[in-house]
Amino acid sequence: MTTETVFLHMDNRIAHLTLNRPQVLNAMDVDMLKELVQKLKEVAVNDEIDILILSGSGRGFSAGGDIKSMLSSSDESAFSPIMETISEMMTTLYTMPKLVISAIHGPAAGLGLSFALAADYIIADTHSVLAMNFIGIGLIPDGGGHFFMQKRLGESKAKQVIWDGKQMSADEALTLGLIDEVVREDLQGAVLKKVSNWLKKPVKAMVQTKLILAQSSLPELEKILELEKQGQQAMRRTADHQEGISAFLEKRQPNYVGR
Repeated sequence: MTTETVFLHMDNRIAHLTLNRPQVLNAMDVDMLKELVQKLKEVAVNDEIDILILSGSGRGFSAGGDIKSMLSSSDESAFSPIMETISEMMTTLYTMPKLVISAIHGPAAGLGLSFALAADYIIADTHSVLAMNFIGIGLIPDGGGHFFMQKRLGESKAKQVIWDGKQMSADEALTLGLIDEVVREDLQGAVLKKVSNWLKKPVKAMVQTKLILAQSSLPELEKILELEKQGQQAMRRTADHQEGISAFLEKRQPNYVGR
């Protein structure tokens, strides 16, 4: 039985990176985060690769950060290194010198959605469920969630979506402008069609445009990642977060008091 939390296959100019914790809807624990950083860097320096496809194994893309594994550790000193790993993962992905596609099926929530939004093109099947749902446990988006939501939706709409924290269908996300394409039947076929189309183009020129835009925005992303780290640490100390966690574990509606 494999213990890999991330699968990476590279062939014929294409890298396929698959999140592989299907038993927990590919929720990201510390081991997966570290492995993602390693494998994203491996793709970044491979001159034979032009396109990276992100996907999840099993029933969904990613349910986000692994809340239960985080709760199992009472070591507050572990929080900062975890957030630094998340920041390294997201800056590596955002500045990836490849064209990146997120292929979403099932849930893409929280940190999992932030991860998906870092791609250049996002395709979701019609059964996908997307949610920037940190607010449900009294937290704020991390993994650059504020940055990517603002880039795609604008500041005002991004705030509304983050504050609502509701689940969105693929069609709703497309209408908002959060994703680029909805597939009714064959997600893999739609991804391969997009890849085939890109591979017929001057990819180096496309990547150069991507890097110019990414490098110009990188200081903003890095600033937001640092602010998210500070903000998340503050939110973890609030009464509302503790209530949110209790409600999550007890499978009930939380009773927030704004403290």
